[in-house]
Amino acid sequence: MLALNWALAIRQKQAVTLGLHERIVSLAGVQTQKVDLESVEHLVRTFEDSQTSMVVHTAGFTSVEQCEAKPDVAQHINVDLASNVAKACAKLGVPLIHISTDHLFSGEIPMLAETNFVAPVNVYGRTKAEAELRVLDVHPSSLVLRTNFYGWGTSYRQSFSDMIIDKLRNDQELTLFQNALYTPILIETVVQVANELVKLKARGVFNVVGDKRISKYEFGLKLAQKFNLDTHFVQSGHIENQVALVQRPYDMSLSNEKVSKLLGRKLGGVSEHLSMLYEQEQNGLAQEMRSL
Repeated sequence: MLALNWALAIRQKQAVTLGLHERIVSLAGVQTQKVDLESVEHLVRTFEDSQTSMVVHTAGFTSVEQCEAKPDVAQHINVDLASNVAKACAKLGVPLIHISTDHLFSGEIPMLAETNFVAPVNVYGRTKAEAELRVLDVHPSSLVLRTNFYGWGTSYRQSFSDMIIDKLRNDQELTLFQNALYTPILIETVVQVANELVKLKARGVFNVVGDKRISKYEFGLKLAQKFNLDTHFVQSGHIENQVALVQRPYDMSLSNEKVSKLLGRKLGGVSEHLSMLYEQEQNGLAQEMRSL
């Protein structure tokens, strides 16, 4: 989802090649090529042949429940394959943007900075934390973005915001956690910030998140209001009542002070980004994604 939205955001400004694994997709104005993340040699050849000037690594095993059930798979996808991409980029001197997560801490302290020590509470968080270290060890000039993004999903995989919109448009109730706190950001803004950081030759870890800390429940209400949907169907819940869920941090909020100071501006809050999401649907981007 992130890679597709990223490609759509920049395809009119620069040449984009979307690296595919098994699923074949087609986007207007975007080239596609199958890549083998298992082979550093293959990646090097692929980057050389396509004259790659920058790589954005978005592939990952992101289901918290699935990672806990299959820790070896999570380790391989989130750590080993990320390391392979970093090795190929390092060999060619190609800038790398590695996508990390806000799921790296215990959830006891809000608005954490990049300097806070990680303390993951599950397999997903541990593998993503290790991936950061491996990538920066192999390719020290890499840009590691810790984020929690939303945008438009496809016909085969809904995004979090898609799920909320679709349920409310069908007059279906949904329960969102009042005590799950985070700093969400629209993918389009992540892309803008990432490009600016690359131009500034920034390196290392940056929290690329929204300005404001908000609960999943509050996010759902604001999304409903922006899309003129009935907030009555949005119900408040609590993580601890969902006993089947794998342990996860209650508060995943991160501070974006470091990147804001570097860029000399705020990144924007939920209301601003939801307005952009609404405009994307009006302009047809949502429909293009859903057609995939």
